[in-house]
Amino acid sequence: MIDNTIVFPVVVHLFTAILLLFFWRKTIAQRMISIAGSLLAMLVATGLFAQVWDGGILTMQAAGWEAPFGISFVADVFSSSMVLLTSFSGLAVSIYSATGIARGRMIYGYFPIFHFLLMGLNGAFLTGDIFNLYVWFEVVIIASFVLMTLGGRKAQIEGSVKYMAMNILASTFFLTGIGILYGITGTLNMADLSLKVAALENRKLVDITAIFFIIGFGIKSAVFPLYFWLPSSYHTPPSAVAAIFGGLLTKVGIYALFRIFTLIFIPDDFIRTLLVFLAIFTILTGTFGAVIKNNIRRMFSYLIVCHIGFMVGGLGMYSEVAITGALFYLFHDIMVKTNIFLIAGLIRKLRGTMNMDKLGGLYAEYPLLSLLMAIVLFSLVGIPPLSGFWPKIHLFEAGFMGGHYALIAALIIGSFATLYVISLMWSKVFWKDRPIIEDEGVLTDDFQPLSKFRKSLLVTPIVFLAVITLYIGLGAENIASVVKHIAREMKDTSPYIEAVLGTNELQ
Repeated sequence: MIDNTIVFPVVVHLFTAILLLFFWRKTIAQRMISIAGSLLAMLVATGLFAQVWDGGILTMQAAGWEAPFGISFVADVFSSSMVLLTSFSGLAVSIYSATGIARGRMIYGYFPIFHFLLMGLNGAFLTGDIFNLYVWFEVVIIASFVLMTLGGRKAQIEGSVKYMAMNILASTFFLTGIGILYGITGTLNMADLSLKVAALENRKLVDITAIFFIIGFGIKSAVFPLYFWLPSSYHTPPSAVAAIFGGLLTKVGIYALFRIFTLIFIPDDFIRTLLVFLAIFTILTGTFGAVIKNNIRRMFSYLIVCHIGFMVGGLGMYSEVAITGALFYLFHDIMVKTNIFLIAGLIRKLRGTMNMDKLGGLYAEYPLLSLLMAIVLFSLVGIPPLSGFWPKIHLFEAGFMGGHYALIAALIIGSFATLYVISLMWSKVFWKDRPIIEDEGVLTDDFQPLSKFRKSLLVTPIVFLAVITLYIGLGAENIASVVKHIAREMKDTSPYIEAVLGTNELQ
């Protein structure tokens, strides 16, 4: 069904960003406009998801050009779910930023760039054209690079150089893959590509082209062996920026992998084996990195890498059960990873450091805040019946059904390592007594002096995302119905193709 409201999630952030430019140095107005724009975007995303869930796949052809000649925008359950989750994270980070971001960064364009980043993410989720997907990726990269460097500290510049270099490399592989794909099919529309790639006789050329996309999206998703840029850069920006990066930037790469490798390149045995291999080593490298880190944000960064492997492994197994588990994990991971970086920022406000050896006594001083954080941290671990538990059941089931015992072993190692590092963090940061440090002047409580309103701006988004995380865990049957629906659509792409191209193309 054709519906122009598909682009509203993009347009809302675009106009919010433009409006913010008129209030360049008026930071109070910027905060209010950003929160209002994010709230409107969440309402629009909720409406879009409800419309797609009730009415089926929606399409829009830009400027009236019929597919496959123009740029298509497509909202199916997968893309509308990603837009909805993005709106949740965006609203939480927008509220947190009102206090968590220094005024100096605000007057140099933090909020406009933040909304341009969300606009790019929504555009990437909703596009039905593979070159347009590349364009939205570039919007995301430019906006994220500005956010990462804003403030100009040495560590930020160093981290952003690694981040930008690897993303340029990823974009090069992505664009090269698009060029080869266009050369052998003559089209860029993803629904049309699905039909034409399936009809190609030279399957080796198809596999080679697919590898270009695996490398491009793999770098963006921090998949082994080109994952090192993530833990080297995500600990450098402010916690609000790290939260949106940790929750969403790697996940747009995962979204692209799932979209391309279920619609265009249906994985053969070689591609499946390659994806499973990459997943195993991604889990293990992320695990070993997290275990040896003593800085909270660096540890969380390696956990991002570890858990990316869970999702890539689900795609590699390529059964409906495996894809269901991977998508469930993706939904859970976006909410939890956004929230844990907000929690890291709050801990820094409370103690002035994120070095676990210098922390302690948080539960004794802030018991309610500590219990709130515990919900999120143990959801990340996957303690039953919290959100991280349910997708693993599907992944283990798919692993045993397909005989992927090495991947099952990696999933077990990754799960226990996550339990270990989070338990260690809880013990060091919350349970143990606060250590006596000679230079106490460097460790200050910046939270206590804040007004109740400003404290609420830091805590409310953590509560908001924690409630969503609890719903994902305690209302798992509802999330399962959504991801199973998406998995079925991925295994049978005919409704997507029909919605974009029309019924006559399938004859």
